[in-house]
Amino acid sequence: MSALFRSRAVIEPTDHIGVLYLRFFIPMAGSLKAKRSVIKSLKDRVRNRYNVSVSEIGDLDKWQSSVIGICAISSDKIYLDQQFQDLITFVTGEGGGADLLEHQIQFS
Repeated sequence: MSALFRSRAVIEPTDHIGVLYLRFFIPMAGSLKAKRSVIKSLKDRVRNRYNVSVSEIGDLDKWQSSVIGICAISSDKIYLDQQFQDLITFVTGEGGGADLLEHQIQFS
């Protein structure tokens, strides 16, 4: 076991886990392949810009709809909230063919 795990619990009580759910409408998607191309591009840009975990978690078999989950952890809840607000602004302006319909943020 590494020194990191011996010296500190994996998650301290002061650590915050944030999850951002995003629902998109992809009007130009005429097939699942077209939808996945748009969503993959969006996920890659979000992952590279914000260093977060990103996964498509809903509406997997619908051509023009998608739900993406984004997760981050930090000791500062205010930082996480600001990062998620910036991310929402980013995907609203640069959705690459995906229109943001709604979002939800949860912290634990």
